[in-house]
Amino acid sequence: MKPYRVLLYYIYSPIENPEQYREEHHLLCLQLNLLGRIIVAPEGLNGTVSGLTADCEAYMAALHADPRFAGIEFKVDEADGHTFQKLHVRVKAEIVHSELGVNPLRQTGIHLEPEEFRQLKNDPDVVLVDMRSNYEHEVGKFKGAITFDMENLRELPEHVAEIEHLKNSGKKIVTYCTGGIKCEKASAYLLAQGFENVYQLHGGIIKYGMEAGGEDFDGECYVFDNRVTVPVNHINPAIVSTCYRCGTPTSRMINCASPLCNNHITLCENCGHEHGGTCTDDCKQDPNIRAYDGTGYYGKQTQSYSPIQGYKSRQGQRVEVALGSE
Repeated sequence: MKPYRVLLYYIYSPIENPEQYREEHHLLCLQLNLLGRIIVAPEGLNGTVSGLTADCEAYMAALHADPRFAGIEFKVDEADGHTFQKLHVRVKAEIVHSELGVNPLRQTGIHLEPEEFRQLKNDPDVVLVDMRSNYEHEVGKFKGAITFDMENLRELPEHVAEIEHLKNSGKKIVTYCTGGIKCEKASAYLLAQGFENVYQLHGGIIKYGMEAGGEDFDGECYVFDNRVTVPVNHINPAIVSTCYRCGTPTSRMINCASPLCNNHITLCENCGHEHGGTCTDDCKQDPNIRAYDGTGYYGKQTQSYSPIQGYKSRQGQRVEVALGSE
């Protein structure tokens, strides 16, 4: 068993004072030596963090002890070390930026548990709709799923016409995403637009892989940490993407080593080393090119960064926190 854990979670639950809670939550993460990205918003909490097993257990227990977050479902994965380089706890207007004007606490698609989804997905009256960004579904998606060429969920209204034919068709529309959070709002939006029989994969691709084996998810699942992609299909895996440079089948996704480009691309291991992790020869000539270490993940560099950065007490004073060693 690996020594670290990666936690993926969200919950729609009102937070009356997001700024105050952000500080409390940031301090909790510091005390537990966690790294990752957490969003606090009036509508709830959304995060992915990594840390030692005992620290992650303590973190989950602390959130579950808060009545507002008692219903959080954590997707838990193993790792050899931290999958993040920094800790960011931020206050935002939404826990997933959508601007769709819907409230999942009032209306959302019918939740399908992983095993229910597995049994239903091949029904001829079921249509799977991917609610992720284009670079995410390019490296992996469910067989036969409808995908949209969108950069983020805010663009969904521009693509609804592509599935307009499903209205009043009697078909079951099943939305899915990485961890389930986007589908809470995407399915609510479809219902608001007059679609019927709208469902969503509860817990997303990650939970489906963990609990139902990931059957019929081709490729790998894009994740928002330094792993970049993870395998989820342990039953009938397949590769759906090709190397941007040479065209050979590969699921290795990286960020282009040129900071001016930084595109998400699939690049095979050979081309990665031959071209220094770049997607084009022009990018290869970038004078500020980043050193390619084989992973293609580049965290933003901050001078003298420490996990305590970003934390301030409500009195506006820096607080000294004893950080444990790893």
